Amino acid sequence: MKTCAVFLAAFLCPSVQAACPDKELGLRPWMPGHSEHHRVTIGYGQKVLLTTSATVHSIEILHGGKLVIADTNRPILLRTKHILIGNKGELHIGGSDCPYRGNLTISLFGRLDDGDEEHGYFGRKYIGVGTGGKLEIHGEKKLSWTFLNKTLYPGESNQNKYLFQRSWGNRGIIIHVIQPDTGEVLHVSRFDTYRSQNESRRLADYVDGVEAGLILAMMVNDEGSNNLEDTAKKSLSKLGSVHINRLGFRHPWTFIVKKGDSSSVVEDHTAYQGTKASSKAQSFGVFQSSSGDHFTVTTSSQWVQEADWSDWFDRDDERGSGDWEKLSDLQKAYPDRICSSPLDIQAETHDGIPSTQTGDVIYRKDKDYGFVCLNKEQTHGLCHNYRVRFLCRKLVRPQAYISIMLVNNSILELADQPMGWRSGDRVVVASTDFSMHQAEEFTVLPCPTCTTNQVKVKGQARFIHMGQEVDGVDMRAEVGLLTRNVLLHGETEPGCYGHEACKFFTFDTFGGHLKVERGFGAVHISGVELQHMGQQTMGHYPVHFHMNGDVDEKGGYSPPTSISDLSIHHSFSRCVTIHGTNGLLVKDVVGYDTLGHCFFTEDGPEERNTFDHCLGLMVRAGTLLPSDRDTIMCRSITDGAYPGYVANPRQDCSATSTFWIANPNNNLIDCAAAGSEETGFWFIFHHVPTGPSEGLYSPGRTEHTPMGRFSNNRAHSNYRAGMILDNGVKTTQANNKDKRPFLSLVGARYGPHQDADPLKPRVPALIQHFVAYKNQDHGAWLRGGDVWLDDCQFADNAVGLTLASGGTFPDDDGSHQQVKNSLFVGESDNRGTPLPDKRIWGPGGSDPSSRTLPRAPNFPVRGVQIYDGPINVQNCTFRKYTALDGRHTSAFGFRLNNSWQSCPNNNVTEITFDHVPITSRVFFGEPGPWFSKMQMDGDKTTIFHDVDGSVSEYPGAFLVKEDNWLLRNPDCIDVPDWKAAICSGHYAQIYIQTRNPASLNMHMVKDEYPDRPLTLEGALGKKKHYQQFQPVVMLARGYTVHWDQVAPAELTIWIINFNRNDWISLGLCYPHGTNFTIISDLHNRLTKQTRKTGVFMRTTQRDKVQHSQLARGYYYWEEETSLLFLKVKAHHDRDQFAFCSVKGCERVKITAVIPAGSPPSNCLPQAYPRHAELPVVDVPMPRKIPSIRMNSPEHFLEVRLESYNTRFFHIKEDFAFTEVNGRKLYQSEDGVQLTVISGNDGKIFETKVFRNFILQGIPAQLESYVSGLRDGTIVLITSKGRLITRGSWTRVLESLGANRNIKLRDKLVFVGFKAPFRPDWVSLEVSSDRAKIHQVLPIPVVQKKKL
Repeated sequence: MKTCAVFLAAFLCPSVQAACPDKELGLRPWMPGHSEHHRVTIGYGQKVLLTTSATVHSIEILHGGKLVIADTNRPILLRTKHILIGNKGELHIGGSDCPYRGNLTISLFGRLDDGDEEHGYFGRKYIGVGTGGKLEIHGEKKLSWTFLNKTLYPGESNQNKYLFQRSWGNRGIIIHVIQPDTGEVLHVSRFDTYRSQNESRRLADYVDGVEAGLILAMMVNDEGSNNLEDTAKKSLSKLGSVHINRLGFRHPWTFIVKKGDSSSVVEDHTAYQGTKASSKAQSFGVFQSSSGDHFTVTTSSQWVQEADWSDWFDRDDERGSGDWEKLSDLQKAYPDRICSSPLDIQAETHDGIPSTQTGDVIYRKDKDYGFVCLNKEQTHGLCHNYRVRFLCRKLVRPQAYISIMLVNNSILELADQPMGWRSGDRVVVASTDFSMHQAEEFTVLPCPTCTTNQVKVKGQARFIHMGQEVDGVDMRAEVGLLTRNVLLHGETEPGCYGHEACKFFTFDTFGGHLKVERGFGAVHISGVELQHMGQQTMGHYPVHFHMNGDVDEKGGYSPPTSISDLSIHHSFSRCVTIHGTNGLLVKDVVGYDTLGHCFFTEDGPEERNTFDHCLGLMVRAGTLLPSDRDTIMCRSITDGAYPGYVANPRQDCSATSTFWIANPNNNLIDCAAAGSEETGFWFIFHHVPTGPSEGLYSPGRTEHTPMGRFSNNRAHSNYRAGMILDNGVKTTQANNKDKRPFLSLVGARYGPHQDADPLKPRVPALIQHFVAYKNQDHGAWLRGGDVWLDDCQFADNAVGLTLASGGTFPDDDGSHQQVKNSLFVGESDNRGTPLPDKRIWGPGGSDPSSRTLPRAPNFPVRGVQIYDGPINVQNCTFRKYTALDGRHTSAFGFRLNNSWQSCPNNNVTEITFDHVPITSRVFFGEPGPWFSKMQMDGDKTTIFHDVDGSVSEYPGAFLVKEDNWLLRNPDCIDVPDWKAAICSGHYAQIYIQTRNPASLNMHMVKDEYPDRPLTLEGALGKKKHYQQFQPVVMLARGYTVHWDQVAPAELTIWIINFNRNDWISLGLCYPHGTNFTIISDLHNRLTKQTRKTGVFMRTTQRDKVQHSQLARGYYYWEEETSLLFLKVKAHHDRDQFAFCSVKGCERVKITAVIPAGSPPSNCLPQAYPRHAELPVVDVPMPRKIPSIRMNSPEHFLEVRLESYNTRFFHIKEDFAFTEVNGRKLYQSEDGVQLTVISGNDGKIFETKVFRNFILQGIPAQLESYVSGLRDGTIVLITSKGRLITRGSWTRVLESLGANRNIKLRDKLVFVGFKAPFRPDWVSLEVSSDRAKIHQVLPIPVVQKKKL
């Protein structure tokens, strides 16, 4: 038995030594003492064990030296300026199987200006792991972060709260008597010592009669000094008051004391500042109850200075040198309407867009000067037209209050057991509202009564923090641990000094940093807290892997390099930086309150790194890179810019992100981006690698690299977006053509392909179970080729999701973007916490309760924003999108102020609506706030395909802008609530590129609707050397094209989304005497080469144009109209998701020699009616899904009303009918026919005719009939015969919603509604020969609530 025991001990001993480095044999105890000048070198086989606290200048571990920190019961503090772990040097703190259990702090000290020599690679104030060095730090294993499992409400704690408030009408001194054992208020009394000396004597008697040991809390409200006599003053002085003898007229005064204990006195007093200035006295007293808990008594006495905003003023506009709204000029123009000394100024456009969001460079905006925007500073050459208003003081009013907060602690219910969390640890609870600044820190308290998933924390929440799923979306707040038993700490000064960063920060930003050099031996860091680390200088970050290459098994590291269970907080530059390093595991890391991108991949070559269960929150702007900077920094820091550079912060900078991913081939799993000044996750692209990474990959490789794993991530409380996949950084130096600094944000496009080779098959970027909520702009903006989202959740974002195509036509290969099986919530039950900033607080749509709002109370919230496409939205649910009168909320919407194309292959299918009124499913836009004038090309050409009718109730229909007659046919059905029409047809696009000139507008007319031209301004700026027009067209139709200037000398027609043999006929307006050269060609987007495929020959027979072939086409010049006719046809097959054919982009190129001095090329008067065609329907309109099959209490009611006459030689006949959901009701007699329908269920009550003689002679019959109808009744009216167009009967039309003073004609159709409100779909059409309305009405009819 003894032999076995000895054998077992011998067997176990080596493994114990290997697991716990401080138990290794041969370690020499080391106690260096305390000297900031002691430079330590551990080398040549030295192995030492630090057993006590120490202070040294520096430590260098080289040539086989080893430093181990002893795991003792006593805390160890090691202060040093730097630790360098060089070749074959080792630093060990705990082991992977033997975590460090003591308390260790390594504190890096040193000032930026102390003159120490800087290491050429590591800099100063660092822990550096050099070539061959080993760093092993393993603190205690603790739960890194988890979720709240129960909502924490503001002020919610184990407490009682008392609040007493008074203003006008409660003059005098108010006293509360409080029980110190419980914090309970025993008595309240008021003494009007302004009015009467009797009140003063009563006050003295009252105070003298209070028992010793009780708490008295007093304050003056309004005025209390006028008749305050000496008796009362002596009684209060005896309690310990110092200021009562100096109390003057209307002076604020507060006083708290525990009677008999003069040391408990808390008193404040200030003088009255008059009617136009605030003054305040406030006292706080903290007392301990008999149970050991504390409570706070607060008394406040003040004169409150309030303010009101003035009216909006617009004295000047943007013409001339700019928009000048100077305060002095406005005060002259509007005397007595603007105060002399405003407190604040606001400026916005007439559309309600704040000046900070317009993209203009603002020259000056100052409350004392006014507002100035200069045209010369704008890249687009012209300021917006602004209006301004000023905040002006009101007269002061009194306000007094007392509050008692008892037992200041809270219980956090957690999703996981808080393993390792101890009393005194610090935790942070993330915001679950729009502002990241609602994150709150707490200290853990002992809690013997807590369950295994609970912790008690000191204090109470100021904001709501959700701890549950809300409307199907997981909105639980993240709870991160900040405290670890091993702390790496940078010592700092109380304030900022000696650095350019002091322009932007009040605190010292010269923290410590940890950096790992290429060729290191081994690095594993876990269980560590890093505080005040990082510096506002390049290359110095809390954790920095610099140009390390492969750090996993591929690079020969076993076990692979990793950092895990880190708490990085109050950092001065990033959290974790991965630069030129591949295969690093970053797991269970919390990054909180940092400057600049938090989890940062730097130059683009970083691949195969994994961020697993990492949390980042409170990520603020920093100064290092343009993308780190906010607006002020962007304008102030112009290093590297070309002379004359004027910053555009929203384009060049302003990209601070929690996760900044410069190469898509990295993995993000179970991570949370819980609050950044800009974006949660940003995938950015370096066209070429920069800096030390230069040459590591070929140009453009990252833009084609497939995405790594992106699964189960979440982003919320970000200012710009939860996620962005877009943009690149400028990889060239500033020059005269592009003055922006190096690494400014620029455009880039993502199109992933196998092996990053654009010649190989496309590979979709998969985004799985992504949750994005409470992001002030976008849940996600994703631009590129194949981007697929599955099982995602979006809630309470200004815009849930935008999928944007590459948009670099003709170089991109089309898109296949889709979102499936996902949930979109417009306004969840997470209403947020009221804030002083009322601009983002207002009524909800689905719920009238007030709530925080993403951008402004009238911002048009959208679930899916359709931009260009093509996209596919399938099997998605939209919940709680409800428009208000004044806020155009919709489940589906379109990009605002869009100049770019809209693709007819945007497909929507299997859509479910939950608490979304049918009127709020879609909105195409209308002129007004946020939508501007709806004059940009993309605003006019919007379209999408409702594949199964789950949106419109018409399977296979296309939804188009209501006034785009290029896309309409005679059977299209208007949807007035959506500003849309439901249509059928075959659709594609053409791109018309023009040169010489390029700054012209194009008018395109469909031959079937010659009186409905579509005017396009072009997708590009007017200063470009060419212009591009991108209309959607109906195939197999004829069109003419006209210009507001002389026709372009060069014109190229690209056919987009045409399948083989698809065609349209074009007539292009040119001046007389023009000579043409017309060819067809193929453009290869990859080689960027163009191959001629045919020529167009002139023919004198117009019909011959229709027989054009690939190699030889024909054009026809029509002298009478100045139109050049040709047929544009696709000759090759096209892949499903490509813009162009498999052979390349088919084009027709026209080169014209135009006579000098030719007039504008507008041939409309000559072209029509000569080339007008009868509108036809070649694709029948789909049948409406019966309402009985709709899984919704709402449905559309299709109504069609026509009144017309026909003529056969000299015989004229009149007809009129009303059709309701396919049921036709013909009007048999002359006069008007009323069809009365229930606005609740859409059922027809009756049809009634009022003949002309009644309209003319007894109109009261009609008036009485209509007035007897119930409110909520739909009334359809048609006319037949010669209508009586004047008379009192027309008032009936007005009572049903028609506009006053309408001039009637023989033919009338009218859709009216009897109710106190007027729905958007009320419509009246009149004509001399044919009037028609064909539209859908929402059933039941519900009035929109007002904003």
